[in-house]
Amino acid sequence: MRGASPLRDEGRGPNVRAMKNGPLIGITADWEEPSAYSNKPWYAIRQNYCTAVEHAGGMPVVLPHGKDTALAYAGILDGVVISGGNFDVDPALFGATSHHATVKTKDARTGFETALTKAALARNIPVLGICGGQQLLNVVLGGTLIQHIPDAVEDALAHEQPNPRDEPGHNVSVVAGTLLHRIVGTAEMSVNSAHHQAVENVAGDVVINATAPDGVIEGIESAAYKFCLGVQWHPEYSIDPGDQKIFDAFVKAAKSK
Repeated sequence: MRGASPLRDEGRGPNVRAMKNGPLIGITADWEEPSAYSNKPWYAIRQNYCTAVEHAGGMPVVLPHGKDTALAYAGILDGVVISGGNFDVDPALFGATSHHATVKTKDARTGFETALTKAALARNIPVLGICGGQQLLNVVLGGTLIQHIPDAVEDALAHEQPNPRDEPGHNVSVVAGTLLHRIVGTAEMSVNSAHHQAVENVAGDVVINATAPDGVIEGIESAAYKFCLGVQWHPEYSIDPGDQKIFDAFVKAAKSK
């Protein structure tokens, strides 16, 4: 139709008008070996990562792990999401001299995400780490990780929950006065849980902002940066009312880059 705008938000998408001028949000992709899907290595990202960014008014861009591209990405992006995945950060990166038998690494991905996170923080670009992304963020900030929760935490919860990921696995307590608490506006959240590693120690000015009932650290942040937040669960599933608020606050910070 003459005069019709291709960007009109008439039931086509979550926030088309806002996205038109929204900040550019890079989301790191996972990397997989050849399989039934493809006989060549391939990248993957769940759609709900992108949808959560779109609902917040951001424009998601999926990032492959190109060599020497981290600095270039940090120069054009307004915000970075370090996503999760079925793998672990190499324990050598946080000074461990042994690897638990369950540890599975993706060295090229971790190398790229480490360089990207460092470059984003150096430029004070908002960073949101999710699940394994929080763990990597903690390591970049100088912290350490628990390599396998069942062997390190007495009476640990089932942090690799048996029920579907779009259902809650347990609650977390949100620490008053933290950025996370200001964002979600509540002292407790219901979260999903899909991890066997977790933050062990934080360093410098990093603050713990959420914990599980068994004491496992579920969230971290640093006030040394414009927006630097990590959560151990997957807020892109939007299980708790606070989940989308996390993306909203992150994209808002990216808008004011």
